[in-house]
Amino acid sequence: MTLGIVTNLAIFVGLIAFLYHMQNKHYSFTKRVFAGLGLGIAFGAALQVFYGTGSEVIKTSIEYFDIVGVGYVRLLQMIIIPLVMVSIISAILKLNGGTSLGKISSLTLGVLIVTTMIAACVGILMANLFGLTAEGLTSGAAEMARAKSLESTLSNVEAMSFAKLVIEFIPANPFLDMTGARRTSTIAVVIFSIFIGLSATGIAKKKPEIFAQFEGFIKVAQAIVMRMVTLVLRLTPFGVLALMTKVISGSNYTDIVNLANFVFASYAALILMFMIHLALVAMVGINPVRHLKKIIPVLAFAFTSRTSAGSIPMNVQTQEKCLGIPSGIANFAASFGSTIGQNGCAGIYPAMLAVMIAPTVGINPMDFGFLCTLVAIITVSSFGVAGIGGGATFAALIVLSAMDMPVALAGLLISIEPLIDMGRTALNVSGSITAGTITSKVMGETDMTIFNSDETINLDGEESAA
Repeated sequence: MTLGIVTNLAIFVGLIAFLYHMQNKHYSFTKRVFAGLGLGIAFGAALQVFYGTGSEVIKTSIEYFDIVGVGYVRLLQMIIIPLVMVSIISAILKLNGGTSLGKISSLTLGVLIVTTMIAACVGILMANLFGLTAEGLTSGAAEMARAKSLESTLSNVEAMSFAKLVIEFIPANPFLDMTGARRTSTIAVVIFSIFIGLSATGIAKKKPEIFAQFEGFIKVAQAIVMRMVTLVLRLTPFGVLALMTKVISGSNYTDIVNLANFVFASYAALILMFMIHLALVAMVGINPVRHLKKIIPVLAFAFTSRTSAGSIPMNVQTQEKCLGIPSGIANFAASFGSTIGQNGCAGIYPAMLAVMIAPTVGINPMDFGFLCTLVAIITVSSFGVAGIGGGATFAALIVLSAMDMPVALAGLLISIEPLIDMGRTALNVSGSITAGTITSKVMGETDMTIFNSDETINLDGEESAA
């Protein structure tokens, strides 16, 4: 291990110690998250300036930073399935039937699908406003390797029809899905949990003693799981520090400058869609400014981690404890939103790519028929996009393949993928929270006392009460 690596690790440990000091001094969770974000940006930029792009010292240092960053994301992934299961089962037991469940599901899915359609239109609009085109883009070794990889993956994507995607949601082996082995495992676990909850409510009158015992077990399980969620989420500032340091120090700024037009267009589309989310929650009577203030910490984590699925625990906590959304609705929205109707990865990104590539195959990107077909395909293909890194590529492959466009051209953007993916993931999570917020308010379930309070995620408060 060289002196440079040792020095980098020493600085990193010092930054972690500083964040721990902030925790001991009872700084708010939000302040600690943004402190981690800012320190990660500064440290990552300093590494870039000092060592230069592609430095072996940076690469080796990142391997050690990943112990904190990737390790934190894995801990989040560890608690997703237990959290989803006990929360949904508990919610159904409280609903005592399937009527409300049907309304929650249909409203949540409806909002996710509609916002994905809007996101596709926003992507098309920005791609045309910025005059994006794949013509003239150059490719290096990395881009060509990426293009070959996309073409090899295409055969698997083409074999996956919409009907097959729907079938993938149905759990043939729920225990396999509890391991997260499939792209649609989260939704499969949701469906399995619904069956357990409905089966339990079905015996409530015939066998009340057994039902009472099961209900007590679920209450105990939920209390333990929520405590585990608290313990893991308390590590968020440290995880954000490591993840942001990795992104900033590992970025190639020359490539970013060369593709600056696409970067600006992408973030213009993402920001516009964020504003549309706020407009939608305002339409159902929610103060958009207060709403935004309360969801910023989870958006910051999604931005740095680039994982919609990994954001589920923090997403659910934010909806419940900050926005006053009931547990069942929060879990449905967060779970469905991590796989279905991702506004950033499955809406904006494929739309912008299709508009960029269209001129290379002689298609007018402003042709009305082309645009209608594109929006329809994006909406249908948004089902089943994995809530992990690479989900946007999967969605893009489906759309480009259905539009008979060359998928290899998507590989030209590999150098700026991490930068764009951060914003896309944050938008995905915002979309799922928007779905939960609208569903809860329309059903009259939102606790406005919690929403109107100054409450944010306060893990330290939970710790002192435990």
